[in-house]
Amino acid sequence: MNTTLRTTLLTVALSALLAGCAATPAAEPPRVDSAASTQKLQQLPRKTGERVAVSIYEFRSTVGDIPARGGTDMFKTALVESGQFRVVERARLNEGVVREKQLNASGLTTGSSAAQPLLDAKYIFEGAITEANAGQTQRSAAFNIGGAELGASKGTDVLAIDVRVVEVATGELVNVVTVRKTIVSDSTSFSGIGSLIGTVLAGKGRNAAYVPDLRLQQQRKESIDLALRAVIDEAVIQLASRLP
Repeated sequence: MNTTLRTTLLTVALSALLAGCAATPAAEPPRVDSAASTQKLQQLPRKTGERVAVSIYEFRSTVGDIPARGGTDMFKTALVESGQFRVVERARLNEGVVREKQLNASGLTTGSSAAQPLLDAKYIFEGAITEANAGQTQRSAAFNIGGAELGASKGTDVLAIDVRVVEVATGELVNVVTVRKTIVSDSTSFSGIGSLIGTVLAGKGRNAAYVPDLRLQQQRKESIDLALRAVIDEAVIQLASRLP
């Protein structure tokens, strides 16, 4: 293969690669959350009769590297989706409900919401991220032949939450739930195909100066937010079986 042909093929390959990178990715439509933990919540038998009223003020994190982020909202969402509890707002009471009652009390809105007392919660949940073990296990391996290398690695992290149940009337801590989840990550890589081809060509006495190289890498890891939602969902499932 002459130099001109090699240069032409390399130019075509690079152009195709750049064109693929520049292409606009296809838009994905939004979808309703269908995570396995969410489906498990929604499949709980609906409670009949009066459901117990519950609330949560704040979901905290005692692990400095992992903020609680939207833990409070995730917890409230899980409580509602379970169909086992009457969930009353407390975390953002002043941002919505109280303002509406004030508007009603001043005569700016119709109805009598200002005169109606808020529903009291029988139980308050206190949730916290209490454990995060990053890099609990790490394994990697690589195989090299003629300059081409195939590598793979796998690791696990651990995330845990504690949820305490406090009875409002007495202040008694009546239940505790601890849920842990392993977060698996893996990666694969492939590189040096050009070196391998070059080695083969050189062994046959052929010029390998213009052999292109290629490197591919893929990494996968569940996000902390998805892992947090999963452990919260499981905690609510456990609470539903423990509380009346």
